[in-house]
Formats: sequence, structure tokens, C-alpha cells
Amino acid sequence: MTATYGVSSMAQPLRRVAMRAPGALLHADHERWHYAKPIDPEGLGHQYRHFADLVAASGAEIVWIPEADDDLSDSVFTYDPSFVVAEGAIVMRPGKALRADEAALHRSFYEANDVPIIGEIVAPGTVEGGDCFWLDPTTLAVGRGFRTNQSGIDQLAAILEPRGVTVAVFDLPYYKGPETCLHLMSVVSSLDDDLALVYAPLMPTALYELMEQMGYTLLHAPHDEFEASLGLNLNVLATAPRQLIAVAGFPETVELMRTAGCDVSIFDGDELCIPCEGGPTCLTRPLLRT
Repeated sequence: MTATYGVSSMAQPLRRVAMRAPGALLHADHERWHYAKPIDPEGLGHQYRHFADLVAASGAEIVWIPEADDDLSDSVFTYDPSFVVAEGAIVMRPGKALRADEAALHRSFYEANDVPIIGEIVAPGTVEGGDCFWLDPTTLAVGRGFRTNQSGIDQLAAILEPRGVTVAVFDLPYYKGPETCLHLMSVVSSLDDDLALVYAPLMPTALYELMEQMGYTLLHAPHDEFEASLGLNLNVLATAPRQLIAVAGFPETVELMRTAGCDVSIFDGDELCIPCEGGPTCLTRPLLRT
């Protein structure tokens, strides 16, 4: 039987991915959801369609999470409410209170698509997918901050460590406070299994040193573009090793990746990504990478 789920890398070829169209986001109250500006529905919709076309063109099968008449504006960012490993899915508990109901949405999706649920984060624990990324097939880096707490990390480790996955924990800085979305993947983005784009000023020193010890080449994203993009120049989706999708408008960052041998496709994200604190990686929940 052909595998339909299983992930243990950030960069191996993306075969299947869960996405959700931005229906609720198109009419969101930007102040309530902590978006940088009011939403332009037409521009946002156009940018999302372009992004989805790039994902499909990579060869990945998009499995759509059904839309519904709900108020889950952030549900377009499917990376955070669940996490997929080799054995199945873990339903997370988002640290952003407005996202709490997305856990049930993802649970229903996995049940409908025959992906086993191997665990779930429960109160008082919180974990968001954006704080979790694979360093190698048996090591998951997890950021402890405002979106992911120690109780959640302990629960995640209890699910994964019996399955041979070590959870390596790194503290995130305060930065701009609890309202700002700063995930571990806000400061490091894997481009290949030995190459990553980083924003060094906010990166945990222990993680930086560990990645160097593991043989990663670390590309330093430019400070001015990190600030101008609200960190989204660093949010890059690998659809295969060194095959990338990134937000347009940040040429120094793109050139840095291309010089390192990466093929980078870009799409406009000034409506979809930058104001809403979510980039190409956030818009996907990888189901299968092989």
C-alpha cells in the first residue's frame, strides 16, 4: 500500500500537504486577530491562489481541509494546530486563544482521511507547530515561548520519545511580547537537510551551535529585510531539497538562497502573509515527505 502520511524532515520532497482556503480570513477584524492592517479580500485571495498553484506545481498533492461558516481566521495557517510524524498525527493546542477551536478542525480532518492520531496536547499545555521543526529524522527542535509552554513540551516529548524521537528544547526571546507571533521557525527555516536560513540576532545560541555541529550551513538573513517583512522573509517552504517557495519583495534574502544553490519561486504576500504573521511554511501542514 502506498504511504499517505509520514514526515521526519523539513526538506525532503513534499508529496501530500493539508491546506485550507482563507474564507474566514477574508473578512477578519484585523485588530481582534492582531493583523497589521485591514484585509484586502481581493488581493489576499489572488495571492493565496498563486501560492496554492506553486505548491501544486511542485508535484505535491493538496488535500483540502473543508471550509465552513466559522470565525477561524487563522485556520489558513495549517502548520500550527497539528503535527505529523512517521506514525501519524499529533493534535496540538494552540497558545493563541482565538485558535483553540482549530484543534477540533484538524482532528476531524485526520479522522476523515484515515491518518491515525497518536496523541493530543491538552490543557494546561500549549504547543504550536511553528515552534517545532526537524533537525534530523530522530531530533525535533521545539521552541519554548509565548505560544508553546513547558507542559505542552512535556506532553509532546511523552508522545514522541517512546517512538525514537528526541525533543530538543530551546528558549525564545521576549522580542516584542506575547501578542507578537514569534515561533522558533520565525528565526530558522530549513532549506535542505544540511542548509538553513537563520536570523541570528533572535536565534537561541544553543540551537545555532548545535546546527553547526550537525553540519548545517547557516545563511544569515539580512536584518533590514527581516524588519521590513515582519520576519516573513525568513519563512520559506522547501518542497524538496533546495526547491523553495518564498515571499516576494526581499531580493537580498532570495539572492542569498540562490547563491547557495537553491531554486526559489516567489509570490506576492503583502496582503496574505506579512500583515497576518504567517508565511509559506505556515500555510501548509505537510502530511507526507519522502
